[in-house]
Amino acid sequence: MRKISKDKPDDPKERSTFSPEPACAAPSNVEQTETEDPMAGLQADLDRFRDLALRSQADFENYKKRYAREKEEAIKYANSSLLERLVTIVDNFELGLSAARGEGEDSPIYSGMRLVLKQLNDFLAENGLQPIDAVSQRFDPNLHEAIAHEPSEEFPEGTVIRQTRRGYKFKGRLLRPSSVVVSSGPAK
Repeated sequence: MRKISKDKPDDPKERSTFSPEPACAAPSNVEQTETEDPMAGLQADLDRFRDLALRSQADFENYKKRYAREKEEAIKYANSSLLERLVTIVDNFELGLSAARGEGEDSPIYSGMRLVLKQLNDFLAENGLQPIDAVSQRFDPNLHEAIAHEPSEEFPEGTVIRQTRRGYKFKGRLLRPSSVVVSSGPAK
């Protein structure tokens, strides 16, 4: 059994790399480096975590604002699907009113239906529904749905000649576009 000395390495590789250093110079450099590096590292970590906390706080504030805005919008437009179905009923009611007009405008049925339609339209308007006036207006693809083009001497090209189905806005947002016939200009 061989005894290994702690002072002198036995391995030739260890011998070639082993070099004694002065004992007094090394500890002071190491202590100084160790005290500066941990402080700088800790300060960098502190700055990084402070920045992360500020960003997280800002993200949370933005989330709260976005959630409040989305909630407000959901409440504001909650009745849109109900009103969309109601305007189809109004369309059918107007068709019935046109048929009742054939019997005469003095007919009690026509007068009664006209009053009911007025009440229904007033109710819809009170709840934020506005009809879109399309006839004689410039065609706007954001508000109108073109179902046909017809030549017209009376209306310039790109102008709505007639409306086949009324469109509606609900609190400033398009609920249903107007179905329209658009002028293609004078016949050629």
